[in-house]
Amino acid sequence: MRLISALDSWDGRGFTGPALFAIDGERLTLVDTEPTDDDGAAHVGGTVHINGTLLPGFTDSHVHLGLVDPTGLVPGGIARVVDLGSDPRLVARWAASDVVDVEFAGAFLTAAGGYPVGRDWAAAESIREVMSARESAAAVDEMAVAGASVIKVAVNSSGPVWDDRMLATVVRQAHDAGLPIVAHAEGPGQAMRAIRAGADRLAHTPFSELISDDDVSEATETCTWISTLDIHGWGNPTAEYAIALDNLSRFAAAGGPVLYGTDLGNGPLPVGINTRELDALVAAGLSADAVVAAIAPGPLQGRVSVIRGPVNRDRTVLADWLSTATVHSVRDLEETFA
Repeated sequence: MRLISALDSWDGRGFTGPALFAIDGERLTLVDTEPTDDDGAAHVGGTVHINGTLLPGFTDSHVHLGLVDPTGLVPGGIARVVDLGSDPRLVARWAASDVVDVEFAGAFLTAAGGYPVGRDWAAAESIREVMSARESAAAVDEMAVAGASVIKVAVNSSGPVWDDRMLATVVRQAHDAGLPIVAHAEGPGQAMRAIRAGADRLAHTPFSELISDDDVSEATETCTWISTLDIHGWGNPTAEYAIALDNLSRFAAAGGPVLYGTDLGNGPLPVGINTRELDALVAAGLSADAVVAAIAPGPLQGRVSVIRGPVNRDRTVLADWLSTATVHSVRDLEETFA
């Protein structure tokens, strides 16, 4: 059995303290949580020791690979991305490459003439306008065949949107295909409308209006919010930032699940870990552990993240600490840290 130990690790619920793992192909399996020698020897029982914290690969849960150069993601500290709106053929090629670990939605599904139709950044191949249950079923099937792991829908009241019946139909069709729904919900009432229709995630923390406390409480029961706070000003907070921060603060305080996501491709965002987004999560009141859970939601498999030295839970420097993470393939860990 091939073994590797670490000063600390993240198991999805919290930090474990010293940990020993078995290497099983591209997956790490926790064997023990007290493997280190009393004298802190670099190698324990003949295994390779990582003098740092081992975490699931850091994930940006909202990107658009068609709008950036993905080759900068892994060097920038991001191991895995979820593309939420691109030409399905293009993003499937990225998913098949070894540039970064990719899950994707494929094209936006939207009403005829609905968002993001007409936006200069939105290639025609990244949009499917659907007007009937037959068309939406075909679009869901197309994305599934392309390899999608989620379906992206858009309900933005600045343009045409589906009625409640059509929205519910698309959600049901995606769920019947085993695919969760991620909704771009923008405009008064659209976030709760998407949630009540069965959306599993919101692509953005609601930023059009303050969500009532009762609605926030309702949202925590069924929906995960992807943060994307930094797009509202890119370091110069706007009114939309203040609204989103207020909503996210109350959602997180009520126990709502949050994922780190940046909407990479939307304006001057770093290709890699975005410390401003992490700082925004801290500003929203998330605990250190909740921030780690937001950016490291996956298993210890494929690409993983390593931060040298002990865990730092100090929220005042948490973003800076997390931004020092480097990405490594499980299959290369022994050679890298030997």
